Amino acid sequence: MTRAKAGRRRQRGTIDRLPSGALRVRVYGGQDPVSGKRNILVEVIEPGPRQEARAEAARTRLLNAVDEQRSPRTSATLDQLLDRYLETLDVGATTLRAYTRYLELHVRPFLGRTKAGAVGAEALDSLYAELRRCRDHCSGSAKRVDHRTPRDHECDDRCRPHRCRPLAPATIRHIHFVLNGAYSRGVRWRWVSVNPVEFVSPPAKPPPDPQPPSAAEAARLLNEAWRDLDWGALVWLFMTTGARRGELCALRWSNVDLESGTLTIRRAIAQDGRALQEKDTKTHQQRRLALDAETVEVLCAHRARCDERARALGVELRPEAFVFSLAPDGSASLVPGSVTQRYSRMAARLGLDTHLHNLRHYSATELIAAGVDVRTVAGRLGHSGGGVTTLRVYAAWVSEADQRAASGLGSRMPERPAGPGSEMERVRRDPQSARERLAVELLERIESGVVPVGRHLPGVKVLAAEQGLAPSTVHRAFELLREWGVLVGAVGERPTVVVPSAVVGRPAATAPPEPEQQEPVAGQAASYFTVVVRGPGGRRYPARVVTGNLADPTTFRAHLIGIARMEEPEAVGEGEEWIGRYEIEVVPLGAPNQDPMVLRW
Repeated sequence: MTRAKAGRRRQRGTIDRLPSGALRVRVYGGQDPVSGKRNILVEVIEPGPRQEARAEAARTRLLNAVDEQRSPRTSATLDQLLDRYLETLDVGATTLRAYTRYLELHVRPFLGRTKAGAVGAEALDSLYAELRRCRDHCSGSAKRVDHRTPRDHECDDRCRPHRCRPLAPATIRHIHFVLNGAYSRGVRWRWVSVNPVEFVSPPAKPPPDPQPPSAAEAARLLNEAWRDLDWGALVWLFMTTGARRGELCALRWSNVDLESGTLTIRRAIAQDGRALQEKDTKTHQQRRLALDAETVEVLCAHRARCDERARALGVELRPEAFVFSLAPDGSASLVPGSVTQRYSRMAARLGLDTHLHNLRHYSATELIAAGVDVRTVAGRLGHSGGGVTTLRVYAAWVSEADQRAASGLGSRMPERPAGPGSEMERVRRDPQSARERLAVELLERIESGVVPVGRHLPGVKVLAAEQGLAPSTVHRAFELLREWGVLVGAVGERPTVVVPSAVVGRPAATAPPEPEQQEPVAGQAASYFTVVVRGPGGRRYPARVVTGNLADPTTFRAHLIGIARMEEPEAVGEGEEWIGRYEIEVVPLGAPNQDPMVLRW
């Protein structure tokens, strides 16, 4: 019994039966190097023939997978694999420095000492999750403070409580590609048997969002840049050529042909820390750009200034001199980082949120908007692939081009119904719901004179019982007639009938005026008006339809007194001194959108 128990204790992995009858296989897979959590591999075997044998085979398979990671083909760590990979990587100094920094900050602290063959997809997923959580890899303590400097100092408002910020998705993608390249080389060198990075998905690539300055912003930037003529010439060339900053910093006078109006981009300046080095262009290709007449004049004026400075100091401006240089003889190029900083400070002074690379977007966008084909634009920018990158990244949405597209499409569209009453005509022609059918029927009653202008439609309950409809349907039919301008009155009141000019069809019958109102005032005929009385404090009383004469406002004064006494009998005195606290808004009946005439006494 003791020997049997000892054998069961030595058995790796467990097989448990679940209440459903399935078998659960569990195998310990070691500790996650990033999060420190225990990895348990689990597989469930559903009931069926040879269930126990299938569960035992699954346990053996999981154990073999764990053993393969624990005993890789080489004992080299991930640090050693990355060091060897970076030694063989053929990239520029700036790119190599960026890759090295990414690995030092975000990969080596977590996985560097782990055997290269023991790093699996699960460990890489944990690493990417940590990078998405906090770029500083904090422990999660709420008491941590982000200090302005690592040196001893007196804390001020620049030292703030730590706030976790994720690493940018583009940076995580760069780390993913470096790891993928290192493991691909490791498989080729037989350091590892598989590339685990192939089983891990990097963050999705963010959609391109180029934000070139507008034409007005470009004009402001140029006007500010021309305060220094040399700086203005450089910004002008950035806009007209769309060249990269390193390419214009490396431009020499031997690359500029002012007679033919062309310049050739052959080299670029790159920064390695504080040191500058001249290298090939990003695509390792040369390209020749044609210049417009204005740009040729700008360069001619810039060359004259350079020659004058050189003669004043007794030095020679050789053909190999840099076009843009702080040295009188043009022997030293500009520092690309300094150019970017100066441009950013200039944009900040103007209150613009933009950076130097956006001038490259500006050049591509303006060329495409001008109708230049994409392949030509891609050639000027130094893109390969037939212009795919140009369209995907650098061609921002252009309002002029979009407007031309909209105009071209609009000219081919079928003619639409004209006039404000087109929707009402559609309902009258083909009512499609109970609400529309009731609205059409009520409109026909008004036009036939059954319900004259100035009178009320039957109540909601009466119409609902008469038509066999729900009261809500009658309410919505009234709302439709209000939209057409056929009814006036607030919701909750019995609406009053009007027939504005927008209603097409037979002339509507009007209610005969009351006998005492048939005599018009001299010079102006009496007519119907919608009036609204406003009391003290801006209180608004329900709208009413009355008759009156704009040439004799006393009729509206009588209406005001009657409405006020009806609405607020306790606030109205015997005399008429209270009238000054009230006003009346008068709108001709059938013109609900007309501005009201306000009358006060």
